Amino acid sequence: MRRLSWRFFAATMVLLTLSRLGLSVWLWSRVQPAGGLWPILFGGWRIDLSFLAMICAFPILLSPWLGHLAWPTRITAWWYRVWWLLFVLLEVSTPQFILEYDTRPNRLYIEYLNSPHEVSAMLWHGYKGVLFFGLIVLGLLGWWGFRWLRTQPVDARMKLAWRPVVTAVAFAVLLLAGRGTLEHRPLNASMVAFSDDSMVNTLPLNSLYNVANAIRGMSNERSAAAVYGKMPEPEMQHIVREAAGFTGPMLDPKYPSMHRQQASAKPAKPLNLVIIMEESLGAQFIGTLGGQQLSPQFDALSKQGWLLARTYATGTRSVRGLEAVNTGFLPTPAEAVLKLPRSQRGFFTIAGLLGEYGYHSRFIYGGEAHFDNMKSFFLGNGFDEVIDQPKFEVKPGFTGSWGASDEDMFNELHHRLMQDGDKPNFTLAFSVSNHTPWEYPAGRIKATEPAASVQNTVRYADWAIGQFFERAKKSPYWDHTVFLIVADHDARVFGASLVPVRHFHIPALILGAGVPVQRDEHIVSQIDLAPTLLSLIGISSVHPMLGADLTRRYPDRAIMQYGDNYGYLKYDQLVVLQPHQSAKQFHYDVGAETLTPVPLDPTLDKLALAHALWPSWAYFNQRYVLPPASEQHAVPATAGSAAKPAVVPIKVNTPDCCVTRQL
Repeated sequence: MRRLSWRFFAATMVLLTLSRLGLSVWLWSRVQPAGGLWPILFGGWRIDLSFLAMICAFPILLSPWLGHLAWPTRITAWWYRVWWLLFVLLEVSTPQFILEYDTRPNRLYIEYLNSPHEVSAMLWHGYKGVLFFGLIVLGLLGWWGFRWLRTQPVDARMKLAWRPVVTAVAFAVLLLAGRGTLEHRPLNASMVAFSDDSMVNTLPLNSLYNVANAIRGMSNERSAAAVYGKMPEPEMQHIVREAAGFTGPMLDPKYPSMHRQQASAKPAKPLNLVIIMEESLGAQFIGTLGGQQLSPQFDALSKQGWLLARTYATGTRSVRGLEAVNTGFLPTPAEAVLKLPRSQRGFFTIAGLLGEYGYHSRFIYGGEAHFDNMKSFFLGNGFDEVIDQPKFEVKPGFTGSWGASDEDMFNELHHRLMQDGDKPNFTLAFSVSNHTPWEYPAGRIKATEPAASVQNTVRYADWAIGQFFERAKKSPYWDHTVFLIVADHDARVFGASLVPVRHFHIPALILGAGVPVQRDEHIVSQIDLAPTLLSLIGISSVHPMLGADLTRRYPDRAIMQYGDNYGYLKYDQLVVLQPHQSAKQFHYDVGAETLTPVPLDPTLDKLALAHALWPSWAYFNQRYVLPPASEQHAVPATAGSAAKPAVVPIKVNTPDCCVTRQL
């Protein structure tokens, strides 16, 4: 068993390395500008070592005890032979798969197994030569592998005293190899991503690993229809489009949410955009929003920009907030799209859209960007670079469990903005300090006891915001940049309610070039922020986002995913969808923060269900994409538009406190 393990490990490492070398040479025109061969080989060896450690774990750990017996040896040989055939099959399939889909084999490889007749006919009629060559290579390498991994030889009997020692050492080595790193999180595909070319980022992976990873990801793809019930698709599309304010025929019936948005602002040239996402900074901590008096810097800034005082997060995780703010995508009972397999490339983001207008897009994060698959998703969907802590050009002064402190992240952000010059840019910056175990540099704030508390990290996060904007206002980039400060979600969302609305309340403040100074009490969702920002920076475009451009109209609704429960808040009425149950409706008293049951409004029930179902439909059918470049730069807001060239106040029953945007 020990000899079989070494033989399998050595043969597989050679196979995968040679495959990567061959693919890299073949695709050198894309590999060379992305960083060359070394990141592919080094990242590939890390992935291979981790994957093989998992495959070999049981035979290696059992070999001191059973390796001298014939029947465990035969089982081990066949175990390795099956894995060898799988590795060979996937690597042999890879070149043609790349030609067809510009990526390594992924979930499509498995999905095609559901249609064996159609796939076999397609291969026979269209790929006879490739199929014939592939079968020859598979047969030769399979035959060699079967001979190399023979079933007869057994290991020498190991002394009984050595068996526990060898097992313990092997366990430690396998654990380290399988984990792949000594960092906070285990090795994953995002950790070896290094390029803004998503195909090149798959080369360090081996194809069997990529398919296995896709299968694991498919388990996270829960459909809202299976959870909340169904609705005829035409009815769903009609309700969602009407709620979004889309008028006239669809621009493209295949993509029902695609529409033209005409920007309200008309600067001499489009402005730069900076989105600052604050970790776990709920409204409960913000003084000007009625929370604890922990945010003097934010409170002061709120009087200098457009404060969206009733903004609600779409979820309770960072990936959900990143999903809403950067893609405008509605939440689902599945994982956020950053972690799902069908959205790793070709999915709409504002970075991808702005790239069509010559913007350079980057993500700055004080931690490790492979966490929650952020790095892989962003590089695969429009971002030109990902700058996490190891890539900071300004050396961090304080590093905690989650990464560089907020002030270090802001130092890097300021440094990069100062380097940009005249080139239009979009920057997404994400903080880390306001997170357990509540670590922050000493001497920055007047802390209360205990020092390690959420209250003190909020004070520190607020201090860092103030320090950055004090410097930004004196910098050359200030006059041509629009900034958004927004939380990803609240800290520790909990409560006895089906959807604890008060814990979805987060701060959102837009300020900078040309932004009106006002406090806005309309209900706003995170999905409304991206369309509004595009309008403020002067980008008229075609996109699929369902959120409202708040410079044009107010939908006065918020959408909240709380575990399996889905909340749709319209004015003061909350409809809650639960798995396999009838919907419930509540009156939400924002002042008292209470929910009172009321009879269900059938129209509001359908509105909530349509919005719960639509993102699952769009994800599974891959209808949330970046429009072709030829569709952009269209000035007139014509058929299918959600906005009119002139600002027309929307006549709805809004609270007297609220303002109507006039730009």
